[in-house]
Amino acid sequence: MSQRGAIVWFTGLSGAGKTTLAQAVAERLQLANLKVEILDGDVMRQHLCKGLGFNDEDRIENIRRIGFVANLLSRNGVIVLVAAIAPHRHIRAELKQNIDNFIEVYVNAPLEICERRDVKGLYAKARAGLIPNFTGIDAAYEIPLAPDLECQTDRQTITQSAAEVLQKLVASGYIPTNCQLDRFQIPTR
Repeated sequence: MSQRGAIVWFTGLSGAGKTTLAQAVAERLQLANLKVEILDGDVMRQHLCKGLGFNDEDRIENIRRIGFVANLLSRNGVIVLVAAIAPHRHIRAELKQNIDNFIEVYVNAPLEICERRDVKGLYAKARAGLIPNFTGIDAAYEIPLAPDLECQTDRQTITQSAAEVLQKLVASGYIPTNCQLDRFQIPTR
């Protein structure tokens, strides 16, 4: 049986743990010899979406471009892990409506936790007025109303959150049943 492609879109505030979680999931998928790619929002902005700003129109175009690339990869049997804020609910809904194999994962951590985790100092710069339109400070983040999965990274370890994502992929039929599923079990807390 060949691998089915899927898009797992990790959405949440900067510092919530989207990229870290995507990397943990990717490592486990690679151990199971599955095809996987990570599309990180910051990296995509440097390359595919270079020149786009942070106004609402540019943010929407950024997400559409990432979604287009993710869909191309997933149609070719790749599990695509997208770590991008995607602050607007309507664009996430548009992607989900137009892409059959889309799983929305809300990476939930309170703003104060995200600010404490911020190694780049972006929140401090945004609060000082040096970064305008920063999501969570002076630009809105619209929390998903019905995500396919919610990972509370302030209450769970990355290992626990990754296990939940992997179990969602198994339950949705994107991980073949002949994979060693015991490595996907959620550790006891």
